[in-house]
Amino acid sequence: MQKSKSFKAVLLLSSMCITLVNAQNKNDKKKAEFVSTKSPSELVNSHGFERCSTEEYEKYLQEKNPKRMTKEQFESWLAPLIKNAKVEKSQNGNIITIPVVVHVIHNGQNVGVGPNIVDEQVMSQITVMNNDYRRLASTPGFNSNPVGADTQIQFALAKVDPNGNPTNGIDRVNLCQASWSQAQIETFVKPETIWDPTQYMNMWSVNFPNTSSILGYAQFPDSNLPGLDPIGGEAYTDGVVARYSTFGSSDYDTNNTFNLDAPYDKGRTMTHEVGHFLGLRHIWGDDTCGTDYCDDTPTAHHENYNCPQGIVSCNDLSLYEMVQNYMDYTDDTCMNIFTINQKDRLRTVMDNSPRRIELKTSTKDVAIALFPNDAEVKLERECTTVNCSSTTQNPKISLYNRGTSPMTSAVITYTVNGNTQTYNWSGNLAPNKYVVISLPISATALGGRMNINVTSVNGVADQRTSNSNIIVNYLGAPTRVDLNVVFKLQLDPYGSETSWTLKNSAGTTVYSSPAGGYGNSAGLPALITQNWTLNPNECYTFTINDTYGDGIYQFGGNYSITSQSGAILLTGSHYSTTQSRTLKAQVLATNDVTGPANGIQIYPNPVSDILNVTKVSDKTSYKIYSAAGQLVRQGNINSGKINVSELIKGGYVITIEEKGKDVFTSKFIKK
Repeated sequence: MQKSKSFKAVLLLSSMCITLVNAQNKNDKKKAEFVSTKSPSELVNSHGFERCSTEEYEKYLQEKNPKRMTKEQFESWLAPLIKNAKVEKSQNGNIITIPVVVHVIHNGQNVGVGPNIVDEQVMSQITVMNNDYRRLASTPGFNSNPVGADTQIQFALAKVDPNGNPTNGIDRVNLCQASWSQAQIETFVKPETIWDPTQYMNMWSVNFPNTSSILGYAQFPDSNLPGLDPIGGEAYTDGVVARYSTFGSSDYDTNNTFNLDAPYDKGRTMTHEVGHFLGLRHIWGDDTCGTDYCDDTPTAHHENYNCPQGIVSCNDLSLYEMVQNYMDYTDDTCMNIFTINQKDRLRTVMDNSPRRIELKTSTKDVAIALFPNDAEVKLERECTTVNCSSTTQNPKISLYNRGTSPMTSAVITYTVNGNTQTYNWSGNLAPNKYVVISLPISATALGGRMNINVTSVNGVADQRTSNSNIIVNYLGAPTRVDLNVVFKLQLDPYGSETSWTLKNSAGTTVYSSPAGGYGNSAGLPALITQNWTLNPNECYTFTINDTYGDGIYQFGGNYSITSQSGAILLTGSHYSTTQSRTLKAQVLATNDVTGPANGIQIYPNPVSDILNVTKVSDKTSYKIYSAAGQLVRQGNINSGKINVSELIKGGYVITIEEKGKDVFTSKFIKK
């Protein structure tokens, strides 16, 4: 759905009208770019917005990954499955409910302002999709067309989050940026926020830049064709994306609180994109009089805009093009039909596509037992760089009411580097509502490991500890580092985009990337290692930049600062255009700069599947926490190995504990 800016190797089948070109980079390394093919006259037809596309993007994906399925291979795989499904009607005879999580990406606005859309707007989008996919009577999704179908697929906001705690399926995330290009969405927003795509259909409501007219896009389903990439697209980008002003329907805006723009204000952008997510193609087959592989959608000459009538089909003069089909480009109010053959296709994809078949069996929409007094706490992202002249910056948390009773009070205990404080909150929160709180921090507390715990709610003990006790890295103050440290930088293959500096409190650069910059490479370049000597009690700012806006994370890049003996003091990898960290150089205590406790080490880091742990017994327990501090996995170490293959890409903290020995804590990156 629009002119996208370029981005690295994004394994995603989207519905954006784009063309592949190759940009010449340093050292002759090419990076693919996608440029809009829409002419000004075409944009006029679509009210200044670009609705969607696939063909050029698929050619690009095939070029980047020869094992990725082509359109023809996917259709050859799907066609006999659809035929068998028609014979075996029982396969299609039940209603499928897909659990949904909606990631509302904002820039710190209050709820209801800009992209931080209200809950009711999010819920209206789910209502529209259910109207449309179920062909519900007395709704805009109903039609009387003889080939109109109830797909028997419906959607429900998740009631259980990835950690087994209650949720309303709306995940509000402040990512400290006003708008997001496609490159940044694919390499930062999605990996940073996605929930397990085999258990949830991930939807993102975002703000695109003013220079972009894109409305939304989706990742096409994967296949299990032999000899091809079984993924068909990275798991950590799987889902659907929409401009926040098209997310939801003004039909349900009873309080005039929705942020929507006509004529794409009835929720049909997401109905359309979810169709792609479930395997449907455009009704003109992305070619002049092409095929969408559904016999009961009359062959269309090309995409249609607005709501034209009486356009004769390409190959049957007795039929008119189905401009009301959700997989055309017409206005929201024009759309109101999925057909019987489209239903067959949708259902067959849900029964056979590897990740979709897992999604079909997910029960994340089934409520778990709720308690009257249940608080959830999350660390809010700090959007401003810590000032080196100050010693601390109060961290912000979001306090959610996950109980069934109104929350009027809560006691929050938090510890930073052994310094424990208590905060008493009072107010009135309805179930599933939240408030952002600034926790006062002692002036002596520097950045480090932070534990936050809600000990009581409404005057009684919090009734669910799994969502109210988190361990996070507090970045609201300079991170303590030793006077002699080791800086390690693993560039991605596009090194010419990366630069960095280390500046002292006077703004003088003391270390930096080479003046001529880095070069590009065919694969991951050699690890860069430098020894830094820092002045005692001096405050430094480390800044790393990416000129392209997609960071170094996508291809395995990362950086770290360690003591001379290998103790990790700071790590990073996940950013879009720039990331800054403040450091306070001190003579650290011996236990702060010594290597891993008890000789324990973890490797490799970053890790894909198996995390190896040295010098531990099988009685040793471990816990893995997400970047947000939630416990995501725990158990005993088996033969020195921990399987992390099912973790979503991103940063984690692992704690390893054996009776009678010190607790080992380390960060690692799942790639």
